[in-house]
Amino acid sequence: MELWFTEKHTPNVKLSIKIDRQLYSAQSEFQRIDIFESREFGRFLTLDGYMMLTEKDEFIYHEMIVHVPMAVHPNPKKILVIGAGDGGVIRELTRYPTVEHIDMVEIDPLVVEVCKKYLPKTACCLSDPRLEIIYQDGLKFVRHMENEYDLIIVDSTDPFGPGEGLFTKEFYGNCYKALREDGIMVNQHESPFYTEDANAMQRAHKRIVESFPISRVYQAHIPTYPSGHWLFGFASKKYHPTNDFEPVKWNALGLGTKYYNTKLHIGAFALPNYVEELLRDVE
Repeated sequence: MELWFTEKHTPNVKLSIKIDRQLYSAQSEFQRIDIFESREFGRFLTLDGYMMLTEKDEFIYHEMIVHVPMAVHPNPKKILVIGAGDGGVIRELTRYPTVEHIDMVEIDPLVVEVCKKYLPKTACCLSDPRLEIIYQDGLKFVRHMENEYDLIIVDSTDPFGPGEGLFTKEFYGNCYKALREDGIMVNQHESPFYTEDANAMQRAHKRIVESFPISRVYQAHIPTYPSGHWLFGFASKKYHPTNDFEPVKWNALGLGTKYYNTKLHIGAFALPNYVEELLRDVE
């Protein structure tokens, strides 16, 4: 008997991955958590039936959400990460010796425990001494912060269920307040391809543009996410993502990435015309 994981991308499109076995399944206080093992993508994590990451392509997402802002901000020392219970964002951030402290605010403790056990490739740095894990709703946490962080990375699920509050105007306004005067916020910005995803992307972009003086969108190709075409949002109080980018300085770090590089950094902000139009419609 063949076993397949299937995720509905639209009413007319599904992604299916053949699985060898299911390693874990449980219902937490917030969501259903599943870990599968597959020949093509290795182990992968789903929440409420939606793909969060696979061992084979997670490096693309995590490198692009971390190294783009880290290559722009001249000296990011204190960082807030919202979500990211799988540990991939933390793994990439802890590669920077200049980072002094990371607060990771994750709503679901069980996600962290499950990823530590079943996804050690991403959860490998969750014991870094610079990291403090806070189990709380990111929306509530950021409300009480002011002038605190150099960088905020919003590694949220999609804009429904536990992640819904992380796509509101209130949340982005609070992130702005929580950042220092030259702070940067980066978020996963959904896909522009299918209509429902594109609408969610536009809503998020409109709210970010209303909150930040500098707001740009960049892209990456992530095979297991809907359509494979994925966007990230770059919002800043001071720094422009390409004009203030220092490739020589970043390359000198010698981090040895698999997807991100300094030429791709510039190119990622060159968007297809249809995406530019979607963004202009709400700006």
